[in-house]
Amino acid sequence: MFLTDLSLAYPEVILGVAALVLVVWGAFQGKSTAVFNGAAILALIVAAVVALTGPHGRAFHGGLIADAMSGFSKAFIYGFSAVAILLSDRWMARRGEAKFELAILVVLAALGMGVMVSAGDLISLYMGIELHSLALYVLAAFRRDDGKGSEAGLKYFVLGALSSGLLLYGASLIYGFAGSTQFPAIAEAVRNGADGGVLFGLVFLICGIAFKVSAAPFHMWTPDVYEGAPTPVVGFFAAAPKLAAMVLLARVLTEAFGTAVHQWQQVIVIIALLSIFVGAFAGLAQRNLKRLWAYSSIANIGYALLGLAAGGEAGTQSMLLFMILYMVDVTGFFACLCALERYGRPMETLDDMAGLVKERPGLALAITAFSLSALGLPPFAGFWAKFYVFKAAIGGGLIWPTVLGLLGSVVAAVYYLRLLRKMWFDAAPGPTDVPPLTARWIALICALFSFPVVLPALHWLEGLAQAAAAALA
Repeated sequence: MFLTDLSLAYPEVILGVAALVLVVWGAFQGKSTAVFNGAAILALIVAAVVALTGPHGRAFHGGLIADAMSGFSKAFIYGFSAVAILLSDRWMARRGEAKFELAILVVLAALGMGVMVSAGDLISLYMGIELHSLALYVLAAFRRDDGKGSEAGLKYFVLGALSSGLLLYGASLIYGFAGSTQFPAIAEAVRNGADGGVLFGLVFLICGIAFKVSAAPFHMWTPDVYEGAPTPVVGFFAAAPKLAAMVLLARVLTEAFGTAVHQWQQVIVIIALLSIFVGAFAGLAQRNLKRLWAYSSIANIGYALLGLAAGGEAGTQSMLLFMILYMVDVTGFFACLCALERYGRPMETLDDMAGLVKERPGLALAITAFSLSALGLPPFAGFWAKFYVFKAAIGGGLIWPTVLGLLGSVVAAVYYLRLLRKMWFDAAPGPTDVPPLTARWIALICALFSFPVVLPALHWLEGLAQAAAAALA
């Protein structure tokens, strides 16, 4: 029985063993090398393949679930985690700050995210969240001699502790009123609708998870952490952890509270609209690109939540498609920031981007593609992401939230267009440094996916997302 359970947890076992081996290896070899980071990337790729091809079922008395949803999510989470290690290696080395611990922390974060998307009860839910959060706290403050980096890590940790308290309080209320921590038993307890105690606990649980995806009004940590953390780490923060938290939220709402959709739908819609408008209007005042993209990520999480609020298989599918397409765009954008420097200083403000099309036309075109995609302009990936979300929301009867979401998208277009104007029409303040090859290739691949590769890829992604959503339904 134990071996059968263990076979369902092979991706987590692979990453756990890899992290331990890397710790010992790193302690002896003392510094980061291409071989060391390559081993971490290999472990992530192997875990992704095993997650996709492994058996399905429930293990450890229902605490861990292996299904199409977890396999789909883990493949992308582990893949984007590997990309984060690739970006971090050269970026840190150029500053003389390369350390073997970074790859280990990314692997541990990926391990926690794997547990999150496979959580079958409130206990494994909390374990996964805390494991991945502890690794992210350290990654945020990885540059210990940098004042902003230390501040980012401290803010993230303190506010993260608050969110953990909210999450635990909500979980304890649900357990107390439903009589179980397992999702199927909770679903049975709320079959005829959630009573006041369970609903109160669910609201606290949603608030705790909303912090992890930086949804408003739990977004206060995001701009400061994005600005202070190392650029490739921010690209990691903006992608894989958000997919993991969104899948976890979808699993909780669908498997444990699927019959109470009309009770939690209002909460999700309010959080979604707050996120869209906070991200849209607050982004207008930003000059730092990392802070600007922080508010962009807050708004985009609002769109993903709007799709999830539609409920049912279509709502979950739209959320998954949105998150995957968004992850490609945000990873590509931060790859561009990793590649761009002027006189040895990172280019992280709007003014730094002036005249970029004349200095680095390839990277300027890539940033243009990511900006137009985030704006939602057809036929870029971001347009299709919002199309699926709005379609699901309208199908779920959320007409007015959809209209307000479209309005927020129009407001946010201002700061994307401002960035494009700077790059294409303003004069450059000076020549840029030669960008590293790895970051350039990642940016190029992501830009090509944003358009035109996204068009043939959508059919494939749509089928995978539909199968994953059907596993929850």
